[in-house]
Amino acid sequence: MDPVVIDQVQLNFSPQGLMVINAAIGLMMLGVSLDLNMADFRRVLVSPRAPGIGLAAQFILLPAFTFLLTLILRPHPSMALGMILVAACPGGNLSNIMTYLARGNCAVSISMTAVSTVAAIVMTPLNLSLWGSLNPYTAEILRTVRLSPVDVFITVFVILGIPLIIGQVLTRTFPGLADRVRRPFRIFTLVFFVLIVCGALAANWQNFLQYVGLVVFGVFVHNFIALNLGYWAGHLAGLAEADKRAVCLEVGIQNSALGLVLVFNFFGGMGGMAIVVAWWGIWHIIAGLAAAFIFSRRPLPEATGAADGERCR
Repeated sequence: MDPVVIDQVQLNFSPQGLMVINAAIGLMMLGVSLDLNMADFRRVLVSPRAPGIGLAAQFILLPAFTFLLTLILRPHPSMALGMILVAACPGGNLSNIMTYLARGNCAVSISMTAVSTVAAIVMTPLNLSLWGSLNPYTAEILRTVRLSPVDVFITVFVILGIPLIIGQVLTRTFPGLADRVRRPFRIFTLVFFVLIVCGALAANWQNFLQYVGLVVFGVFVHNFIALNLGYWAGHLAGLAEADKRAVCLEVGIQNSALGLVLVFNFFGGMGGMAIVVAWWGIWHIIAGLAAAFIFSRRPLPEATGAADGERCR
Protein backbone atom coordinates (compact mmCIF):
# COMPACT_ATOMS: atom_id res chain seq x y z
CA MET A 1 0.00 0.00 0.00
CA ASP A 2 1.32 3.46 -0.88
CA PRO A 3 2.37 5.07 2.45
CA VAL A 4 0.92 8.44 1.52
CA VAL A 5 -2.51 7.20 0.49
CA ILE A 6 -4.07 7.39 3.95
CA ASP A 7 -2.78 10.96 4.35
CA GLN A 8 -4.62 11.94 1.18
CA VAL A 9 -7.94 10.36 2.17
CA GLN A 10 -10.56 12.95 3.05
CA LEU A 11 -13.54 11.47 4.87
CA ASN A 12 -16.96 12.53 3.65
CA PHE A 13 -18.82 14.91 5.92
CA SER A 14 -21.18 17.61 4.73
CA PRO A 15 -21.25 21.10 6.31
CA GLN A 16 -24.69 20.25 7.71
CA GLY A 17 -23.32 17.04 9.19
CA LEU A 18 -20.46 18.99 10.74
CA MET A 19 -22.92 21.38 12.38
CA VAL A 20 -24.82 18.41 13.80
CA ILE A 21 -21.68 16.81 15.26
CA ASN A 22 -20.68 20.16 16.79
CA ALA A 23 -24.13 20.40 18.35
CA ALA A 24 -23.85 16.81 19.59
CA ILE A 25 -20.57 17.39 21.43
CA GLY A 26 -21.93 20.65 22.84
CA LEU A 27 -24.98 18.80 24.19
CA MET A 28 -22.73 16.10 25.65
CA MET A 29 -20.70 18.74 27.48
CA LEU A 30 -23.91 20.33 28.76
CA GLY A 31 -24.82 16.92 30.16
CA VAL A 32 -21.37 16.64 31.77
CA SER A 33 -21.83 20.09 33.30
CA LEU A 34 -25.17 19.10 34.82
CA ASP A 35 -23.34 16.24 36.55
CA LEU A 36 -20.83 18.62 38.13
CA ASN A 37 -21.15 21.05 41.01
CA MET A 38 -18.86 23.54 42.70
CA ALA A 39 -17.90 20.95 45.32
CA ASP A 40 -16.15 18.99 42.55
CA PHE A 41 -13.92 22.00 41.84
CA ARG A 42 -13.44 22.91 45.52
CA ARG A 43 -12.36 19.34 46.29
CA VAL A 44 -9.23 19.89 44.18
CA LEU A 45 -8.29 22.86 46.37
CA VAL A 46 -8.99 20.99 49.60
CA SER A 47 -7.30 17.71 48.57
CA PRO A 48 -5.17 18.61 45.54
CA ARG A 49 -2.62 15.80 45.59
CA ALA A 50 -4.36 13.00 43.66
CA PRO A 51 -6.17 15.22 41.12
CA GLY A 52 -2.98 17.26 40.66
CA ILE A 53 -0.92 14.15 39.87
CA GLY A 54 -3.63 13.00 37.49
CA LEU A 55 -3.85 16.32 35.67
CA ALA A 56 -0.06 16.45 35.29
CA ALA A 57 -0.15 12.95 33.76
CA GLN A 58 -3.09 14.00 31.56
CA PHE A 59 -1.76 17.25 30.12
CA ILE A 60 2.03 16.96 30.47
CA LEU A 61 3.19 13.34 30.56
CA LEU A 62 0.72 11.86 28.06
CA PRO A 63 1.36 14.42 25.27
CA ALA A 64 5.14 14.16 25.81
CA PHE A 65 5.14 10.34 25.73
CA THR A 66 2.82 10.41 22.71
CA PHE A 67 5.29 12.62 20.87
CA LEU A 68 8.09 10.14 21.65
CA LEU A 69 5.86 7.25 20.56
CA THR A 70 5.26 8.88 17.16
CA LEU A 71 9.02 9.19 16.70
CA ILE A 72 9.54 5.51 17.60
CA LEU A 73 6.64 3.96 15.64
CA ARG A 74 6.88 6.50 12.79
CA PRO A 75 3.28 6.07 11.60
CA HIS A 76 1.98 8.00 8.59
CA PRO A 77 2.06 11.73 9.39
CA SER A 78 -1.70 12.19 9.68
CA MET A 79 -1.92 9.15 11.98
CA ALA A 80 0.85 10.61 14.16
CA LEU A 81 -0.98 13.93 14.35
CA GLY A 82 -4.18 12.07 15.24
CA MET A 83 -2.35 10.42 18.16
CA ILE A 84 -1.06 13.81 19.33
CA LEU A 85 -4.56 15.27 19.05
CA VAL A 86 -6.05 12.47 21.18
CA ALA A 87 -3.37 13.03 23.82
CA ALA A 88 -4.17 16.75 23.85
CA CYS A 89 -7.87 16.15 24.61
CA PRO A 90 -9.23 16.09 28.18
CA GLY A 91 -10.47 12.95 29.89
CA GLY A 92 -13.84 11.54 28.90
CA ASN A 93 -16.76 11.42 31.33
CA LEU A 94 -17.07 7.64 30.86
CA SER A 95 -14.04 7.44 33.14
CA ASN A 96 -16.30 8.28 36.11
CA ILE A 97 -18.44 5.19 35.51
CA MET A 98 -15.42 2.97 34.92
CA THR A 99 -13.76 4.25 38.09
CA TYR A 100 -16.84 3.19 40.02
CA LEU A 101 -16.71 -0.27 38.41
CA ALA A 102 -13.00 -0.50 39.29
CA ARG A 103 -13.74 0.38 42.93
CA GLY A 104 -11.60 3.48 42.52
CA ASN A 105 -11.98 6.86 44.17
CA CYS A 106 -14.93 8.48 42.40
CA ALA A 107 -14.31 11.83 44.09
CA VAL A 108 -10.88 12.02 42.45
CA SER A 109 -12.29 10.96 39.07
CA ILE A 110 -15.11 13.51 39.11
CA SER A 111 -12.75 16.28 40.27
CA MET A 112 -10.32 15.51 37.46
CA THR A 113 -13.12 15.49 34.89
CA ALA A 114 -14.33 18.86 36.10
CA VAL A 115 -10.94 20.56 36.15
CA SER A 116 -9.56 18.91 32.99
CA THR A 117 -12.64 20.03 31.03
CA VAL A 118 -11.93 23.64 32.00
CA ALA A 119 -8.16 23.30 31.54
CA ALA A 120 -8.62 21.77 28.08
CA ILE A 121 -9.86 25.12 26.76
CA VAL A 122 -6.22 26.23 26.94
CA MET A 123 -4.24 22.99 27.15
CA THR A 124 -5.75 21.19 24.13
CA PRO A 125 -4.79 23.83 21.52
CA LEU A 126 -1.47 24.42 23.32
CA ASN A 127 -0.43 20.74 23.34
CA LEU A 128 -1.64 20.12 19.79
CA SER A 129 0.31 23.09 18.49
CA LEU A 130 3.45 22.43 20.60
CA TRP A 131 3.94 18.69 20.10
CA GLY A 132 2.58 18.68 16.56
CA SER A 133 5.12 21.30 15.51
CA LEU A 134 8.06 19.43 17.11
CA ASN A 135 7.55 16.34 14.94
CA PRO A 136 8.90 17.32 11.49
CA TYR A 137 6.32 15.19 9.67
CA THR A 138 3.26 16.42 11.56
CA ALA A 139 4.60 19.98 11.51
CA GLU A 140 4.24 19.94 7.73
CA ILE A 141 0.51 19.20 8.08
CA LEU A 142 0.10 22.05 10.58
CA ARG A 143 1.82 24.41 8.14
CA THR A 144 -0.32 23.18 5.25
CA VAL A 145 -3.60 23.76 7.06
CA ARG A 146 -2.23 26.96 8.67
CA LEU A 147 -3.52 25.87 12.06
CA SER A 148 -4.03 28.79 14.42
CA PRO A 149 -3.95 27.94 18.15
CA VAL A 150 -6.26 30.92 18.70
CA ASP A 151 -8.87 29.46 16.32
CA VAL A 152 -8.62 26.09 18.08
CA PHE A 153 -8.97 27.84 21.44
CA ILE A 154 -12.13 29.63 20.30
CA THR A 155 -13.63 26.40 18.95
CA VAL A 156 -12.81 24.44 22.12
CA PHE A 157 -14.21 27.25 24.25
CA VAL A 158 -17.47 27.27 22.29
CA ILE A 159 -17.77 23.47 22.45
CA LEU A 160 -16.60 22.96 26.04
CA GLY A 161 -16.67 26.29 27.84
CA ILE A 162 -20.09 27.66 26.93
CA PRO A 163 -22.03 24.41 27.63
CA LEU A 164 -20.10 24.10 30.91
CA ILE A 165 -21.13 27.62 31.95
CA ILE A 166 -24.75 27.09 30.89
CA GLY A 167 -24.92 23.81 32.80
CA GLN A 168 -23.50 25.36 35.96
CA VAL A 169 -25.92 28.30 35.76
CA LEU A 170 -28.87 25.93 35.32
CA THR A 171 -27.71 23.74 38.21
CA ARG A 172 -27.40 26.70 40.58
CA THR A 173 -30.52 28.55 39.40
CA PHE A 174 -32.88 25.59 38.96
CA PRO A 175 -31.45 22.73 41.04
CA GLY A 176 -34.71 20.77 41.04
CA LEU A 177 -34.99 20.91 37.26
CA ALA A 178 -31.33 19.94 36.89
CA ASP A 179 -31.85 16.89 39.12
CA ARG A 180 -34.86 15.76 37.07
CA VAL A 181 -33.27 16.11 33.65
CA ARG A 182 -29.73 14.98 34.53
CA ARG A 183 -30.08 11.25 33.86
CA PRO A 184 -32.49 11.45 30.87
CA PHE A 185 -30.33 14.15 29.31
CA ARG A 186 -27.18 12.05 29.73
CA ILE A 187 -28.86 9.08 28.02
CA PHE A 188 -30.27 11.28 25.23
CA THR A 189 -26.94 12.96 24.44
CA LEU A 190 -25.04 9.66 24.50
CA VAL A 191 -27.51 8.01 22.11
CA PHE A 192 -27.54 11.13 19.92
CA PHE A 193 -23.76 11.14 19.61
CA VAL A 194 -23.58 7.40 18.94
CA LEU A 195 -26.05 7.91 16.07
CA ILE A 196 -23.92 10.74 14.68
CA VAL A 197 -20.75 8.63 14.81
CA CYS A 198 -22.56 5.68 13.21
CA GLY A 199 -23.74 8.00 10.44
CA ALA A 200 -20.19 9.23 9.88
CA LEU A 201 -18.86 5.67 9.74
CA ALA A 202 -21.65 4.60 7.37
CA ALA A 203 -20.75 7.45 5.01
CA ASN A 204 -17.11 6.40 5.05
CA TRP A 205 -17.42 2.65 5.69
CA GLN A 206 -15.14 1.48 2.87
CA ASN A 207 -12.37 3.88 3.88
CA PHE A 208 -12.71 2.80 7.51
CA LEU A 209 -12.49 -0.91 6.63
CA GLN A 210 -9.57 -0.33 4.31
CA TYR A 211 -7.40 1.64 6.73
CA VAL A 212 -8.45 0.72 10.28
CA GLY A 213 -5.91 -2.13 10.30
CA LEU A 214 -3.13 0.45 10.04
CA VAL A 215 -4.12 2.13 13.30
CA VAL A 216 -5.09 -0.84 15.50
CA PHE A 217 -1.58 -1.54 16.81
CA GLY A 218 -0.68 2.13 17.31
CA VAL A 219 -3.90 2.86 19.21
CA PHE A 220 -3.43 -0.26 21.36
CA VAL A 221 0.11 0.77 22.36
CA HIS A 222 -0.91 4.41 22.82
CA ASN A 223 -3.85 3.57 25.08
CA PHE A 224 -1.78 1.03 27.03
CA ILE A 225 0.80 3.75 27.70
CA ALA A 226 -1.92 6.22 28.74
CA LEU A 227 -3.45 3.82 31.28
CA ASN A 228 -0.06 2.93 32.70
CA LEU A 229 1.11 6.53 32.83
CA GLY A 230 -1.85 7.37 35.03
CA TYR A 231 -1.42 4.39 37.32
CA TRP A 232 2.34 4.54 37.76
CA ALA A 233 2.43 8.33 38.12
CA GLY A 234 0.07 7.85 41.04
CA HIS A 235 2.15 4.95 42.37
CA LEU A 236 5.40 6.94 42.27
CA ALA A 237 3.63 9.81 44.01
CA GLY A 238 2.55 7.46 46.81
CA LEU A 239 -1.19 7.71 46.19
CA ALA A 240 -3.62 5.24 47.73
CA GLU A 241 -4.67 2.34 45.52
CA ALA A 242 -8.20 3.70 44.99
CA ASP A 243 -6.72 7.04 43.88
CA LYS A 244 -4.30 5.32 41.49
CA ARG A 245 -7.19 3.49 39.84
CA ALA A 246 -9.09 6.74 39.37
CA VAL A 247 -6.07 8.50 37.85
CA CYS A 248 -5.30 5.50 35.62
CA LEU A 249 -8.78 5.47 34.08
CA GLU A 250 -9.03 9.24 33.85
CA VAL A 251 -5.81 9.45 31.82
CA GLY A 252 -6.65 6.37 29.73
CA ILE A 253 -10.16 7.50 28.74
CA GLN A 254 -9.90 10.48 26.40
CA ASN A 255 -12.61 12.76 25.03
CA SER A 256 -12.23 11.42 21.50
CA ALA A 257 -15.55 13.03 20.55
CA LEU A 258 -13.89 16.43 20.91
CA GLY A 259 -10.99 15.12 18.85
CA LEU A 260 -13.32 14.16 15.99
CA VAL A 261 -14.87 17.61 16.01
CA LEU A 262 -11.44 19.23 15.73
CA VAL A 263 -10.41 16.85 12.91
CA PHE A 264 -13.44 17.83 10.83
CA ASN A 265 -13.30 21.52 11.75
CA PHE A 266 -9.61 22.17 11.11
CA PHE A 267 -8.23 19.28 9.05
CA GLY A 268 -11.05 18.61 6.58
CA GLY A 269 -11.66 15.10 7.90
CA MET A 270 -8.10 13.99 7.02
CA GLY A 271 -8.27 10.20 6.84
CA GLY A 272 -5.35 9.17 9.05
CA MET A 273 -6.32 11.55 11.84
CA ALA A 274 -10.03 10.74 11.73
CA ILE A 275 -9.53 6.96 11.72
CA VAL A 276 -7.06 7.12 14.65
CA VAL A 277 -9.43 9.26 16.72
CA ALA A 278 -12.49 7.19 15.78
CA TRP A 279 -10.80 3.89 16.64
CA TRP A 280 -9.49 5.41 19.89
CA GLY A 281 -13.11 6.23 20.75
CA ILE A 282 -14.03 2.57 20.34
CA TRP A 283 -10.92 0.97 21.81
CA HIS A 284 -10.62 3.05 25.00
CA ILE A 285 -14.07 1.81 26.06
CA ILE A 286 -12.97 -1.80 25.59
CA ALA A 287 -9.63 -1.23 27.33
CA GLY A 288 -11.23 0.83 30.11
CA LEU A 289 -13.79 -1.87 30.87
CA ALA A 290 -11.04 -4.51 30.84
CA ALA A 291 -8.93 -2.46 33.26
CA ALA A 292 -11.97 -1.86 35.50
CA PHE A 293 -12.68 -5.62 35.55
CA ILE A 294 -9.07 -6.42 36.49
CA PHE A 295 -9.09 -3.79 39.24
CA SER A 296 -12.44 -4.99 40.57
CA ARG A 297 -10.99 -8.48 41.07
CA ARG A 298 -8.21 -7.08 43.27
CA PRO A 299 -9.27 -6.07 46.80
CA LEU A 300 -8.26 -2.64 48.01
CA PRO A 301 -5.45 -2.79 50.60
CA GLU A 302 -6.87 0.18 52.50
CA ALA A 303 -10.33 1.28 53.60
CA THR A 304 -11.52 4.07 51.30
CA GLY A 305 -15.00 5.35 51.89
CA ALA A 306 -14.98 7.46 48.74
CA ALA A 307 -14.11 4.49 46.60
CA ASP A 308 -16.80 2.16 47.82
CA GLY A 309 -19.32 4.55 49.31
CA GLU A 310 -19.55 7.40 46.80
CA ARG A 311 -21.18 6.44 43.53
CA CYS A 312 -20.12 8.33 40.45
CA ARG A 313 -23.07 10.47 39.46
